[in-house]
Amino acid sequence: MKVILLEDVKALGKKGQVVDVSDGYAKNFILKKKLGVEANSANMNDLKLQKARDEKVAKEQLEAAKELAKVLEEKSVTVKIKAGEGGRAFGSVSSKEIAAAYKEQCGMEIDKKKIQLPESIKTFGVHEVPVKLHPQVTGKLKVKVQEA
Repeated sequence: MKVILLEDVKALGKKGQVVDVSDGYAKNFILKKKLGVEANSANMNDLKLQKARDEKVAKEQLEAAKELAKVLEEKSVTVKIKAGEGGRAFGSVSSKEIAAAYKEQCGMEIDKKKIQLPESIKTFGVHEVPVKLHPQVTGKLKVKVQEA
């Protein structure tokens, strides 16, 4: 019996896949637990429409991420930290501080988890920080670190 999976099933397939399983397995497990539906013509048509809708949404999210990346590259954020002996930075700048400064100075929120610092910033000056907006889009944000 052919079944369209509504959820990921271990060792069988991913959501949206059409798989061929035995009649007993389909009736007693897949259909009973609502992990899938029978692959008749109406359900196959629904699957095609759902995939088209998902592709459209994914494309819109990609475009939105590209637009946000352009906005990020135009703006810069200033973060102030204390200076220790000899003009060296006392402490460091973390992604949480960069996200808070961006929200305060630009009025938009960036999730601190999307800011990818290889290591925290410990020097004064201008640093380019990568921000992962989408699996395919990474923007660069300029962060100016100044003495407080």
